[in-house]
Amino acid sequence: MASALTTVSEIEHTLAALRVGDSGVRLRTNVMTHIAWVPEEWVEAAEDVLAGLAERHPSRTIVLFPHSGGHGLEGKVESDAFPMSEGLMVSTDTIRIRLCGTSAEHPASVVEPLLISDLPVFLRWRGVPPFEDSAFEELIHVADRLIVDSTEWPGLPTPYARMAEVFDQIAVSDIAWARTSRWRPMLASLWPEIAKVKRIKVTGTEAQAQLLAGWLRSRLSRPIALEHAPSNKLVGVELDGKPAAFPPGDPPLPADLLSDELDKLSRDPVYEAAALAAVT
Repeated sequence: MASALTTVSEIEHTLAALRVGDSGVRLRTNVMTHIAWVPEEWVEAAEDVLAGLAERHPSRTIVLFPHSGGHGLEGKVESDAFPMSEGLMVSTDTIRIRLCGTSAEHPASVVEPLLISDLPVFLRWRGVPPFEDSAFEELIHVADRLIVDSTEWPGLPTPYARMAEVFDQIAVSDIAWARTSRWRPMLASLWPEIAKVKRIKVTGTEAQAQLLAGWLRSRLSRPIALEHAPSNKLVGVELDGKPAAFPPGDPPLPADLLSDELDKLSRDPVYEAAALAAVT
């Protein structure tokens, strides 16, 4: 078993060796750098999602595992290959780095030398971001887009107010918002009757309920009361006690949701307005 890489320079040398080794039927290609910040409690969930991404979004993936104790870093580089036409294989890199002590507090110095120049950088943050921590501040200035899932956040809707402070610094995607995408067009189709609604009841996650209520408030520019019935997925919406029609289609898989967000670069003003309205 190969020993852990303990410096950024060693990681760079390993990446260079992989590039030299790719010849003939192996094509190394990337469309982005994908950074994932994965605290210990999110490791299993993050690995499951990452496993479904590489073929759809060939990228250099840098997975950061922060730890408060110790010092320095331990890295590991892996290469995955996926078949294309006429026997050609596409290869991508995954770099897993355990950050300890000050490395976890200041990850930009580790990440920046590993970025692929002239390609977009996406940052997936598992759990509620520590908005005032140096690690978060550094990485949102490295990335072009921040991807969160507010389903993972306790204490909603309060964290949306902190997230709103980030909107002018980096484009933000929220996977919880993406999970409401089938429902919003259906609800919008109820215009003009929906303009008279005073109360919305959402059977789903807390994040889905808060964001749908915020969306409705922001679109109608007035208060809308929210009633939330807990469920691990969005299965029902009622407007003033009347059930709304169930939208067509199946809920997307977690890897599909993240994959869709990796296709976006610009800000989402409708989401931003919904998140703000969720706390007003």
